[in-house]
Parts: sequence; structure tokens; C-alpha cells
Amino acid sequence: MKSKTFLTGLLLIFAAELAALFIFAAGDVEDLQNAVQVNEAVQSVQEDWDAIEEHENQTDLDYTVLGMDGTVIYKTEESVSETVNEAVVHRDTVLELKKDGAAVGKIIIYNDSAESLKHRQKILVMFLAAGALFQCALCAGYFLYLNHVVIQPFHKLHGFAERIAGGNLDIPLEMDRKNLFGAFTESFDIMRSELRKARKAEAAANASKKELVAKLSHDIKTPVASIKAASEVGAALADNERLRENYTQIICKADQINTLISNLFTAALEELEQLPVTPEDMESREIRHILENADYLGRADIPDIPDCILYADQLRLQQVFDNIFANSYKYAGTPIVVSAFVSDGCMTVRVEDSGGGVSREELPLIKEKFRRGSNAKKIEGAGLGLYISDYFMEEMHGSLVIENGEKGLRVSVGILLSPGEIFLGTVCK
Repeated sequence: MKSKTFLTGLLLIFAAELAALFIFAAGDVEDLQNAVQVNEAVQSVQEDWDAIEEHENQTDLDYTVLGMDGTVIYKTEESVSETVNEAVVHRDTVLELKKDGAAVGKIIIYNDSAESLKHRQKILVMFLAAGALFQCALCAGYFLYLNHVVIQPFHKLHGFAERIAGGNLDIPLEMDRKNLFGAFTESFDIMRSELRKARKAEAAANASKKELVAKLSHDIKTPVASIKAASEVGAALADNERLRENYTQIICKADQINTLISNLFTAALEELEQLPVTPEDMESREIRHILENADYLGRADIPDIPDCILYADQLRLQQVFDNIFANSYKYAGTPIVVSAFVSDGCMTVRVEDSGGGVSREELPLIKEKFRRGSNAKKIEGAGLGLYISDYFMEEMHGSLVIENGEKGLRVSVGILLSPGEIFLGTVCK
């Protein structure tokens, strides 16, 4: 409907411009003078001939009155021709004046066809300029419309696809059912929801496997510990060296089994560290977009970001802030204060809520695998967000510092400046 209106408007304006050009081209440039006013001017001059100095022009015409010797007797405007030769060149009307049947002089009536032509040209130029301006405004409006209903939704889908590729399935895709892509974006968000369900099911299955490994390791370690303890007692009570060596060998094998069980449990968690991180130069103004994308509930006032060049993986950095804001939403649910500053070769972005933070005992452990605070017992989560975020920042030579602020949890993300702005080898602390 919008496209039809736009095209109809353009066609109407184009048709009006063509009509104006046609009318101008087909019009008679040499406008004929008003014969009635010409006759009226001639008659009034002839009537006032004896007192021509007191004559008053009763028409809209401009004219000059000449005597028989060619001298100017009367003139309405300075621009009117003063001789018959000038009148012929200018295409003025020259008529003979008579008094009592005898010629007494001539009247030169000014031909204003040139001024009329200029006036028509001026009107045509103004009309065409107004039409062109209106066309430009119409095109600009249509571009803004396309930007709103087509380009911006595609940019959102692009960012959404990057988040999905990065494994972030928690932030929903904002939908506008009024635009052309409403149903399209809704389908994408349904896909995100289904992927999130599948990811949860996969996480639950992995958690079950890890729990099984933990239980088996515990169940195996218990009898192994008993065997080791009994062997240590036997070695202490042995009355000959050979028997003592046998008990010592049993103790060594028990330690070996215990190590293998620990390695088995650790190997089940190693897949978390297989996510690639590829830092590169990026402008600091991208941080504002990252923070705005992460704060999808709009609980934070994003500050001005200092201008500099950073060395980071933009996709992984988005995941870091997504995890930080998601944790604040889930566990605090309060407004968020964000600040940013540059010092010691790093830009630090600080995010702080007012949820009270975590206990002092839990604070050093909160970045460990599957570690969650005591305030998260009834809240869904796997306890991996901060662990993965810390791993990403280490791979980018940055830092992730978690501490209790004045009112809640404070997370400081240190992002290394580009080698072009600071020397290589610097690590944010």
C-alpha cells in the first residue's frame, strides 16, 4: 500500500511537470495587446491633445506621444521607446494621432510581451523547483519508511543471527507485528525458543552425565580409600620387608586409581574450553552497541564511551556482557549502573546492580564451573556464565573482576587497548 502511494505521487508530480512544460512550450510568446485599451489610449490622447501636458493615462498601457517632428510630448514610463525606430526594434505598436481629420503626431504603445515571457518563465521555474523539492522529500520519506520496515529489521536479524551463532539463546528478538517482517521475525524467535529448549535439554543431559561421573567417582574413591587405609595399617604392622613392600605397592596403585578417577571427572568438563576466541582491533564506540544489546530490558543508562581502539573479539565480548546483564536480571532485578574509563592500557567497563551482592565467602568461588551463589537456589541456571565469561576475557588478555559494591554486585570488565595505542604484552589487571 505504501509503495503504491509513493509511485502514484511520483507519477502525478511528473505528469504535472510535463503538463507545465507543454503549456509553456505551446503558449504564444508574443502576447497580443488589448485592442480596447489601445483604442482607449489613442482616443484619450487625441481628446487631450490641446492640453497634452495635463493628460492622464486612463489605461494599463504605457506609451509615448510624439509630435510631427518626432519630439517627445508625453511619456508614461522611462522605459518606453522614444523614437519610431526604437519602437520598430522593440515591436511596439505605432499609431497615428489625428485632430480634426489631420495628423498631429504619433503614439508608441509599449509591447510588454518580453516581460510577460520572463514572468511565465519565472513561474515555470518555481513550479518545477517546487515539484523537484517535493519529489526529493517524497523519496526521502520513502527511504525512511524502507529503513524502518526493511533495513532496520534486517540489521536486527543480523545481530540476532550473530548471537545465535555465539550460543546466546536467552535474549529474545524484538518483534514489530506492524511491519512487513513481523511474522518473519516471530518465526526466528520461535526458532530461538526451540533452540533454547534443545540447549536446556542438552545441558540437563550433560548435567546428568556429570552427576553420574561424580557419583561413580565418589563411590569408587570410598573403597579405594579404605583399601589404601588398610594397606597403610598393614605396612605399619608388617614384620618383614617383603610384606611391607607389597603393602606399599598396593598404596601406590590406590593413589594411581584415585588420580585416574580425578582425571576422568576433569575430562568431562574440558569441552567448555573449546570455544574459539579471535581478538582484533575494534572501535570503542562498538562497546555502546554491545551494552545496549545486552541491556534488552533497558535497566541501565549507557554512559559515553571514551574514544580509543580496543583489542577484543566483539562476538565474545557481547557474550560476556550478555551473561553479566542476564545474571543481574535474574538475581538482582534492580536498575543497573554502568561506567567506563581508560587507565593503564585498558578500558574498564563497570556494571553494578543494587541486589545486595553475594556473601564474602562465596565471592572468590563465583567464577568456578557450576558454582552458583546461595541466592540462586530457586532460579534456573547452570552456573557457567561467569566461568565462560572469565575464560573469554583471559583469551583476549583482558580481565573479569567480581566484587561487592556499595549496594550490590559489581563486575569490572577490563578490555585491552589495541597494540597501536599501547605496547604489546600488556594484560589488564
